[in-house]
Amino acid sequence: MFLGGLAIFLFGIKFMGDGLQKTAGDRLREILDKFTSNPLMGVLAGIIVTVLLQTSTGTTVLAIGLVNAGFMSLRQSIGVIMGANVGTTITAFIIGLKISDYALPIIAVGTFLIFFLKNKKANNIGQVFFGFGALFYGLNLMGEGLKPLRELDLFMELTVSMSEHPLLGVLIGTIFTVSVQSSSAAIGLLQQLFAQGAMTLDAALPVLFGDNIGTTITAVLAALGASIAAKRAALTHVLFNMIGTILVLIVIRPYIAMIAFLQEQWNLNPEMTIAVAHGIFNASNVIIQLPFIGLLAFLVTKIIPGKETVIEYKAQHLDPVLIQQSSAIALGQAKKETLRMGELAEQGLVEASKFVTTKVKRHAEMTYQFEDAVNNLDRKITDYLVKISANSLSAHDSRLHSTLMDTVRDIERIGDHMENIIELAEYQVTNKVKVSELAQQDLQEMFDLTIETVGQTLKALDNDDIAEARAVVLKEEKIDKMERQLRKKHIMRLNEGSCEASAGITFVDMISNLERIGDHAVNIAETVIGEE
Repeated sequence: MFLGGLAIFLFGIKFMGDGLQKTAGDRLREILDKFTSNPLMGVLAGIIVTVLLQTSTGTTVLAIGLVNAGFMSLRQSIGVIMGANVGTTITAFIIGLKISDYALPIIAVGTFLIFFLKNKKANNIGQVFFGFGALFYGLNLMGEGLKPLRELDLFMELTVSMSEHPLLGVLIGTIFTVSVQSSSAAIGLLQQLFAQGAMTLDAALPVLFGDNIGTTITAVLAALGASIAAKRAALTHVLFNMIGTILVLIVIRPYIAMIAFLQEQWNLNPEMTIAVAHGIFNASNVIIQLPFIGLLAFLVTKIIPGKETVIEYKAQHLDPVLIQQSSAIALGQAKKETLRMGELAEQGLVEASKFVTTKVKRHAEMTYQFEDAVNNLDRKITDYLVKISANSLSAHDSRLHSTLMDTVRDIERIGDHMENIIELAEYQVTNKVKVSELAQQDLQEMFDLTIETVGQTLKALDNDDIAEARAVVLKEEKIDKMERQLRKKHIMRLNEGSCEASAGITFVDMISNLERIGDHAVNIAETVIGEE
């Protein structure tokens, strides 16, 4: 009964988190992006996203992913990780509300919304309700399954040992959380044990602190094989929780006395007592360590040395004030941002090339992040240009405005094609498709030419250089010719049996995407030539 209850509880948390994420829309990264300008705002962002995801691990892994891609600095991520620790206490407080009597009706409401309504938003809300109900139903089963532990002499002896040796409790909490990969589940179990009278408060609290250490393991696993910055972010999470646990163990007896006092004064039920202890611990930990974010960052940088790369994917030059002051200056700023967007697309193309060659997952993740950055700038620059068009523009400014609108669209399409290439390469990895060495060399040659062409077209746009733009047109003709030649060579390889048929399909699709990237590069070059 306990294991089944634990399974339903874990499923409920996951299902509710997924539903909340869908309901909130794809704004989680935007929240992290907007609110991480300073550590305090980072903490707030971490709390908000954790409440939406219903998992501190999810928020930490999301932050590590952004650090890994270079879209968030280490210092920014530390604030988010601290906030995630506070946000995760919400689940414990929800459990403390004792809504378990209504678990099955809540599941019924969720089921109705999922199966009987065709509206996608209603389905997502239904998922939240179903997960919420499943969480409490699972807790009920866990509680019932744990009742016999009260009579078990061995367990009672273990509880006494944990009361006398808090470090043992910390170790047990850490091991259990590492096992189930969820601090919410571990704390939910602890709340049930305490509610059943199977554990005393002075045995339960050290286990609670161990749960906080155990939850860091997922972040560590997420950072394996990631960038130096991502490894540092994961280590920060471990250090932050370990330092907090060490500090509270120093004052463990007064802390237990304080929680016991609050339980009596506020007339708290056992589940809410653990929730309050968890909330006070995590909030205090953040308040104590927040001023030392710089020191934490310095410490992890020393432990894991190396250079951290950060790519600014937010718009840097689009000042809305300039639109009213001077359309010409605003257009100049929009051009700078468009060039930066082009550079991000070019870097993404380089990462795509590396993934196709090496099949190292990090290069694929980087390409997706660059593509996201390109899409983000596409929206921002287009909105900015639309606002500029409301002003009266000179003939020259009007031409530049039109050029930038077209260029932004072409760069966005380059991003789409490099994403297509990554998907094809991932198909090769998943389906164990082997590409011959000759095909790989041909593909790399076409990649190099395409990347060079994109770089040259951006240079032509930057300097309004018609000679460079004409050189791009010639290069694109070379790309077209290369695509035709490589198709023929590949058909010959297929006929000879030196290449698999499935490899042939992905190869042809890849060179086709590269050829289209060349087309978009020449579109940009032609707008420069058109300026003549």
